Amino acid sequence: MALIGKEVLPFTAQAFHNGDFITVSEENFKGKWSVVCFYPADFTFVCPTELEDLQNEYATLKELGAEVYSVSTDTHFTHKAWHDHSEAISKIEYVMIGDPSQRLTRNFDVLDEEAGLAERGTFIIDPDGIIQTVEINAGGIGRDASTVVSKLKAAQYVRNNPGEVCPAKWQEGSATLKPSLDLVGKI
Repeated sequence: MALIGKEVLPFTAQAFHNGDFITVSEENFKGKWSVVCFYPADFTFVCPTELEDLQNEYATLKELGAEVYSVSTDTHFTHKAWHDHSEAISKIEYVMIGDPSQRLTRNFDVLDEEAGLAERGTFIIDPDGIIQTVEINAGGIGRDASTVVSKLKAAQYVRNNPGEVCPAKWQEGSATLKPSLDLVGKI
C-alpha cells in the first residue's frame, strides 16, 4: 500500500522513555514533525548500531522541531531491559515504542508476517500527521541517520515553500526548482 500522503492510522501503544513507561498514540505525531524508525528486534546486531546513530542525530532533529520514535514488536519492558544493559542503547533519549500486538507495524506496512518482526522502515511525518517520506531497507542493511536529517530539512522546505521542489542531493540553502513549462526538457 502506498503510504505517502496518508494520515497515520489510530493506535495506542506502551513505550519506554527516559526511565518511564508512557502511552503513545497517533496524536503524538500531530503538532510537530515526527521521525518513526521501525527495526526488527531488541538485543540484535544491526539494530543497536542504527538506534545509536539515530541518537547521535537526535539533538539536530529536535532543533528542527522533530520528535523521534523507535518501534519494534518487542514490549516496552524489553526496551527498558535493553536500555539498562546495552552501552549503545543506554544513550537513547527518544521514545522506544513496544508493538507486541503488531498493530502499529501493520499500520505502517512494515510487518514481516512470517517472522512477526518489523522491517527496517523509516518514516517522516508532518505536523498534520501525514506521512511525507518512507524508506524501507532489507534486514541486513543498516540505515544512516544523517540522511533522515537531510530528508526532514527537504520535507520542511517543501511544506514552507509551496510551488518549489528539492532536487536530488539538495542541501539546506542550495537551489530548489519551481516546476513550470519553462523547465520541461531543460534539466
